[in-house]
Amino acid sequence: MRRRELLLLVGGAMTAPHALRAEQKAMPVIGYLGSATPAANTRLLPPFHQGLGETGFVEGRNVVIEYRWAEDRYDRLPGLAADLVGHKVDVIVSTGGITGALAAREASSEIPIVFITGDDPVDRGLVTSLARPGGNLTGVSFLTIELTPKRLELILDLAPHAKVICLLVNPKNAGAERVVREMANAARTKRVQLHFLKAGTESEIDAAFASLAQLQTEGLVVASDPYFASRRDQLVTLATRRGVPAIYERQEFAAAGGLISYGPSFPDTWHKVGIYAGKILKGEKPADLPVQQPTSFELVVNLKTARALGLTVPPSILARADEVIE
Repeated sequence: MRRRELLLLVGGAMTAPHALRAEQKAMPVIGYLGSATPAANTRLLPPFHQGLGETGFVEGRNVVIEYRWAEDRYDRLPGLAADLVGHKVDVIVSTGGITGALAAREASSEIPIVFITGDDPVDRGLVTSLARPGGNLTGVSFLTIELTPKRLELILDLAPHAKVICLLVNPKNAGAERVVREMANAARTKRVQLHFLKAGTESEIDAAFASLAQLQTEGLVVASDPYFASRRDQLVTLATRRGVPAIYERQEFAAAGGLISYGPSFPDTWHKVGIYAGKILKGEKPADLPVQQPTSFELVVNLKTARALGLTVPPSILARADEVIE
């Protein structure tokens, strides 16, 4: 073999990996910022991928997804968001509520960000307006805080003679104070006594439930929080053990034995976020994509749990329920 041919062959072999890396780098990358664990998102990732697929993107085929999970430690979110920025992702999908959205916003003012939050994104400074976000962020606003009074109303429908209600909140959630204000206003309207319980760890949850008897609690509202979703088995077990009627946000709680759940359809929300991420990868700007709000809600009742608590579920609730667990 001539020397020139040998050099060309060797040179081609050496540059081939670089060419492959360049081709891989050309594939768009989504940075997925989650506050919880992969296990807590098993019902939500498929609709997210479905939304992406509807815009023409399939993970591993023409898009790469870099997952970062805070494992229920909200203090890790800023570092994980910064890590995704360092990897030069093309878009960040933040599913950690207002805490995750704020962390993503602080990490980058240039990379497009699609968020999910239960707080007011305008009030929080994430966007200029719902219709015209105006910056590098857009997404879905859950209305979870606004639905807090509705959850109080539902638990009082199930326990009509209740006069003492507790609200369980996670103080590490950036939206906790607003939830407390909304609930306090709703309790005054309903003329019930309200106690606030704070828990951000497993042991604090145990302590909060241990205080229910002393407070003579007759009903419990569990605030929307990704960490509580990860601890749903613990929460449901403790509520059952204490014999306290409790209402939650997600369907998974009722499926795990919780009395009742009411909130936006989480799979539908993750589906919307997947579509938005795909649209941005195709060139649309977050500033031009309106912040969406829930269009479907899930009311789930567990009749088995109701019977165990000695409660009669009103026909009006059964008629409205999307799912009744026997």
